[in-house]
Amino acid sequence: MNENILEINDLSVSFSVSGARVNALRGVSLSLRHGETLALVGESGSGKSVTSRAVLGILPKNARVDGGSIKFCGNELIGATEKELCALRGRQMAMIFQDPTSALDPIVRVGRQISEVIRLDKSVGAPEARRRAVALMGEVGIPDPDERYDRYPFEFSGGMRQRIVIAIALAASPRLLICDEPTTALDVSVQARLLDLFEKLKKERDLSMLFISHDLGVVARVADSIAVMYAGKILEYGRSEEIFYTPAHPYTRALLASVPDPDGDERPRAIEGAPPDMRHPPVGDPFAVRNPDAMLVDYELFPPFFKLSPTHFAASWSLHPCAPPSEMPDVLKRRIEKRRKR
Repeated sequence: MNENILEINDLSVSFSVSGARVNALRGVSLSLRHGETLALVGESGSGKSVTSRAVLGILPKNARVDGGSIKFCGNELIGATEKELCALRGRQMAMIFQDPTSALDPIVRVGRQISEVIRLDKSVGAPEARRRAVALMGEVGIPDPDERYDRYPFEFSGGMRQRIVIAIALAASPRLLICDEPTTALDVSVQARLLDLFEKLKKERDLSMLFISHDLGVVARVADSIAVMYAGKILEYGRSEEIFYTPAHPYTRALLASVPDPDGDERPRAIEGAPPDMRHPPVGDPFAVRNPDAMLVDYELFPPFFKLSPTHFAASWSLHPCAPPSEMPDVLKRRIEKRRKR
């Protein structure tokens, strides 16, 4: 049996914008194992959300898949008909979006929105759908679910609305849950409770999760593996502990050094410059222009993936045996050392 529930190979996606082609994904390859959480991290515009929407087949009309493969449970999704994709959405794959307010219909009671998904199974009647919806609302931590079933979205807080969105996503018992920045609009305490909920649901329902975030603190809590994206490419891939304790690509190191440390008094180190214009993507390492230690080859040729362990790979010429030593930022060295001592 294939142990991967999701496999993406050499996926390229572009958009037509004002007569130009914007190269959003450029040869992205990754895999998600059954029962695990893979996090996609990177700055805005790196291609994280485009990857998730390509999996579900919900790219906008101006998008074009230029090549590659997406396999879910061994079945190819690229080239699948809308009817075939509709049979998978909700039932096998579901998505939780960033903003629960825009994800919910403001004039439909929340219980009905959950029940509609349950009734995708034609054998389920309205009374049974209501019973299951109420149970699901309780499962995701909504108090007094029977009474709140008939309320409208505006009657709930932001955190509770996100729990309703989670209930909708789980209503048809999918195998893959895609979470696109699901905690970004929430305060820290609500974030923590929702992350605990995700972990609970993953274990109880044997879910596989593709978790998209730019918040490395959130990722540290939920991810088994991490793929670091930049300018439409995967630059580093590894188990969570490998990315956080032995980051290898200069961009990964810069990302980690730029995160505020709540337990220390060191200022985060900003990443200078801006991501490249994806109408004219760079031919070499896309982070080269922002990397103070970049070599000439970084501007001329995209690096291969260097294997650091059986599960850890990074595309950086700094890992070539002939390259000069690459030093981590001092602030990141100190943070990693502090983590090791905990």
